[in-house]
Amino acid sequence: MSTPRPSSVERRAQLLDAADAVFAEHGVTAPLDLIVERAQVGRATLYRQFPDRRAIMLALLERSVEKTRAAAAAWHDDDEAFFKLLTMVAERIAFSATLVDYWRTVDRGDEEIRHARQQMWQVFEEPMKRAMAKGLCKEVLNAKDLSLVFGMLGGALRGETPAQRKQLARRALQIILDGIKA
Repeated sequence: MSTPRPSSVERRAQLLDAADAVFAEHGVTAPLDLIVERAQVGRATLYRQFPDRRAIMLALLERSVEKTRAAAAAWHDDDEAFFKLLTMVAERIAFSATLVDYWRTVDRGDEEIRHARQQMWQVFEEPMKRAMAKGLCKEVLNAKDLSLVFGMLGGALRGETPAQRKQLARRALQIILDGIKA
C-alpha cells in the first residue's frame, strides 16, 4: 500500500518551509536547487508552484503576513496583543534576516510590497487602538510610524550571527516599547 501524494497546498508549504530555511542560512541569492534538495522534491515541483525567485519571495512575505494576522486573531481579546505582535515581528526579523533585508531594498513603489505593508497595518491597527483605549500606549501610531518601528527593529540585521540578531532585535524592541508604552 503506497502513501498518498501530498496535495498541492502541502507541497507549497513544504517548499516555503525549505525556502525560508535555505534563505535564512545562505541568503536570498542561494541556488534554488538548495530549496529543491531541502524540500526533497523535484525541480519541476518547485517551478510548478513558483515560476521564479520573486514568486517564492512574495509567497514568503504573504505567509508572514498571514501568520501575523492569525496571531492577531488569536489575541483578539488580549489588551497586550499590540505588544505581542511587535515581539513576533522582532523575532521574525532576527530569524529571517536575509528575507527582511531583501524586502527593505525593494522599491517602495512596488505594488505588491505596498499591498503587504498595508495588510500589516490593518493587522496592527485594531490591537494598537485597543492598547490605546486601555491606556497602555502613550500615543496612536499611524501606518508610517509603524513602518518606522519595523525599520528600527530591522536594526537587528546588523548582527553577524543569529544569536547577535536575536539580541539586537530584543534590545530594539525594548527601546521601542519603553518609548510607546504608557
